[in-house]
Amino acid sequence: MTGGTALGLVLAHLTGDYLLQSHWMATEKTKRWWPAILHAVAYGMPFLVVTRSPAALAVIVVTHAVIDRYRLARHVVWLKNLLAPIRRELVAEHMPHPRVWRWRSTNPPWSECSATGYPPETPAWLSVWLLIISDNAIHMLINVAAVVWL
Repeated sequence: MTGGTALGLVLAHLTGDYLLQSHWMATEKTKRWWPAILHAVAYGMPFLVVTRSPAALAVIVVTHAVIDRYRLARHVVWLKNLLAPIRRELVAEHMPHPRVWRWRSTNPPWSECSATGYPPETPAWLSVWLLIISDNAIHMLINVAAVVWL
């Protein structure tokens, strides 16, 4: 991939995901398929400048619709955080005798992290921005793979 292609992919992504996405698309795409599909098609249009491969364009548009519709980036973030060093706390288990001390994992479950993939104690502004950055990285990785290999 040339530097021009790489820059083209970044510009196509930014144009499709930010300049061509309406407020309606942004607020409704996680609730219904129609806004997600319209956003994904609009998102894919700038990629016509970067590639003419129907397969690459299909991968870019379809994966974008699915990732945005289900907010899959939050799942990736949560799984990534599970791979990080486990936060543990020492707790006493009250067994008959003797008292046993064990380490208990305190990584929060999905039910507490489902909004952004980050633990609830993460400041809201930070968890939202980290989720947006992760989402963008996932889309760009898929786009590069599609253009390079399809």
